Amino acid sequence: MLGVAALTLQGQLWFSGDGFGKTRDLRAAVAEQRAQNEELRERNQALDAEVINLKQSSEAAEERARTDLGMIGPKETFYQVVPVADAAH
Repeated sequence: MLGVAALTLQGQLWFSGDGFGKTRDLRAAVAEQRAQNEELRERNQALDAEVINLKQSSEAAEERARTDLGMIGPKETFYQVVPVADAAH
């Protein structure tokens, strides 16, 4: 009788919806979430460093304005070089 009860409990542990399979799936989900959190933590650290750099250095803000917004300085001249169209077309 005790053996049947033990087998029944083991069966529930291994094959029920709340048993070992669910525990394994939850552990995998936790590991995946931890990896994602680490990636986001690294990205946030890079953004924090960029914000500090922009706050402390006017050169960094100027560089960002040039590359992202296409801005030029007051005593600068902007030249845009356009390639010549092929005459055969």
